[in-house]
Amino acid sequence: MYLFGCVFLGRVKVGDDVEIVGFGERTKTAITGVEMFKKNLGEGQAGDNIGALIRGVKRTDVKRGQLLAKPGYCKTFTKVCCCLFVVLFI
Repeated sequence: MYLFGCVFLGRVKVGDDVEIVGFGERTKTAITGVEMFKKNLGEGQAGDNIGALIRGVKRTDVKRGQLLAKPGYCKTFTKVCCCLFVVLFI
């Protein structure tokens, strides 16, 4: 299955172990291919829009908005505490 998106930090290479993170789920998998504009690449760098071929994951296991990250790199949170200041200009 291919996952499409932009590489934000670092590099992604063929053979890297990765986790699909988000919505309270973590799925470990490996990258078996990297493509950009229908051309196979050895790696994708920050700023590249790539398609990552991943192993052992079904289409129903992945949702829009999840991240593909190095294992243990990202933490997900379900609760957030914040302060909000509203300023009205009339």
